[in-house]
Amino acid sequence: MLSISSDEYREIPNEQLANRPPFRRLRGYAFDPSLSLRLETAAINHAVFDIPWEQNLKPGPRGEYVEVVDYDPSSGCWYEPVDLNSTNILAQDGLAPSEGSPQFHQQMVYAVAMNTITNFELALGRQVLWSPKTNQGAEAGFQEEFVRTLRIYPHALRAANAYYSPQKKALLFGYFQGPTGTVFGCLSQDIVAHETTHALLDGMHRRYVEDNHADTLAFHEGFADLVALFQHFTFPEVLKHQIARTRGNLETQSLLGELAQQFGEATGRYGALRNAIGETGEDGVWRPVEPSPKRMQEATEPHERGSILVAAMFSAFLAIYKVRTKGIVTLATSGTGILPEGALHPYLVDALAKEATKTAKHFLGICIRALDYCPPFDITYGDYLRALITADFDMVPNDTHGYRVALIESFRRWGIVPEGLKTLSEEQLRWPYAKLEFDKAGPGEWNALSALAVDLKDLVSKALYLRDRKDVFDNLRAARLKAHAFLRSIFETRETLAQRENFMAVTGLNMKLDASVIGLRNKASGLPSFEVHAVLPTLRVTPDGQIMKQLIISMTQRLRKTPIDPQFPNKGCFDFRGGSTLIFDMEGERPTLRYAITRPINDVARLERIQAYKRNRAEQGMGLRDIYFSTDTGQYAAEPFCFLHGEH
Repeated sequence: MLSISSDEYREIPNEQLANRPPFRRLRGYAFDPSLSLRLETAAINHAVFDIPWEQNLKPGPRGEYVEVVDYDPSSGCWYEPVDLNSTNILAQDGLAPSEGSPQFHQQMVYAVAMNTITNFELALGRQVLWSPKTNQGAEAGFQEEFVRTLRIYPHALRAANAYYSPQKKALLFGYFQGPTGTVFGCLSQDIVAHETTHALLDGMHRRYVEDNHADTLAFHEGFADLVALFQHFTFPEVLKHQIARTRGNLETQSLLGELAQQFGEATGRYGALRNAIGETGEDGVWRPVEPSPKRMQEATEPHERGSILVAAMFSAFLAIYKVRTKGIVTLATSGTGILPEGALHPYLVDALAKEATKTAKHFLGICIRALDYCPPFDITYGDYLRALITADFDMVPNDTHGYRVALIESFRRWGIVPEGLKTLSEEQLRWPYAKLEFDKAGPGEWNALSALAVDLKDLVSKALYLRDRKDVFDNLRAARLKAHAFLRSIFETRETLAQRENFMAVTGLNMKLDASVIGLRNKASGLPSFEVHAVLPTLRVTPDGQIMKQLIISMTQRLRKTPIDPQFPNKGCFDFRGGSTLIFDMEGERPTLRYAITRPINDVARLERIQAYKRNRAEQGMGLRDIYFSTDTGQYAAEPFCFLHGEH
């Protein structure tokens, strides 16, 4: 799914296109350099990444998706860019892992970033786009600028920090002096994958950095950790080694469930920076983590709360791993299910490793696909659980292995329950079919939104087959403009009040002409302003070979400068948003709206909850993160992840 620009494509002879390699093989660290200094793990810490081949990859490396810029501001030094097309480098699967080679550092960040991007594209069924640059005050995305490459700075700062910069559209990695030498963030596969995931998530949902709920920032952190963790299972030698060491029991302490070992130890922690299944106490003893709804209620710091999402997902993964390997263990033990003492047979290790890899890939795909089923802002863990269940149901209606049951059970044990649901059954957790909502709203509204999808069908279908991502961006921006004009024409011309109310019930927007709502701006026509946040086509193939074509439209609206405390306006303000994510099935003669995930702009209860959350946070004291996420413009408002990661 990787693309090249149309101009570059025309320059490549057909024979060269037909004969180009499918992958570029690049060596790197499976975890980080510290494991190469331990006898037990040195042999498995060097991995080879199979990266989709980029024909016009330039020195840097600089390709279609990422551009490595190796300038060290602390020393004022530019490092020579690596040329991955060099014959010597190609012949040996890239440069050998080395802490002392800046060129290997460049190769490492490129390989991990591209591996993460590839996993996203496979799950989403479309090319990924970075968050665009926008001019201040842009409405409906009319002034957005395409960002072709995410810049990666391997030696951006001399500090124990690494972060994604939404302002620079860049990943910045730090380095610092640890107890046993210099620690480079860019050499940790977990850290690079984590930061790349932040950038990819921001490209899909740029409102998820607005701190309006305890879960929102925590979701950004937890989701980035999940991607990094599940990518551990793509390295066969690492997986086999750890399965042999744990005798197939992945619930015990292993490298597979840990993140950033070297970084965690160098910054004074007892072991890895974060762990999905256990914790090492001050006494140096590792203990498995126990699900606790109380911990969910008490956790407020984004990394701490994010670890709960990771633990819930990883616990579900382990449950399915047990289910999928039960038959293998039964055969290996002559029906007892109890493995004998001693080392496991290599054939048994191979069989367990294959099931672990398959299960991890399934969970990684489920996690990523669910992003299309989430609201466009103010996400909660309950929303994400519903998105996980719904997305997996659409992809695999017959859940023979019980993936969805495992997810529900694991989230329940941690006290993650969506608001407004009486039970946690799969049927209740799936987003309701939009037809139910339209039956309440009136049949006329079904026709209007269905007509919108018909109007966009040809335009967005073209985006699935364009080679150049700039053409894809322009095509989807044109679709957003067309959708905005279509909806505006409906709301400006519709005269029947009942029909207008019904339409608003489905979309979550306030489209009353000359609405007198504080914070809601009206156009010259009297129609309140709104934004078509995203128009995204997807093309996915289900496990049974069925092609699933969908169209996702997100639209939002905001009440500007809403006071945190109406009685004391000087305490600050924020933008309160409403809107929806609409998911259409594009198969058949006429598209149909399948789901409407709605956050009404007139939801007073939700507004009061956000105000209470912000007041409570202010009363607890102004930390760096509180300053950073204020509504003031300037340096702090542009770099959330710098301060979020720096505080941790």
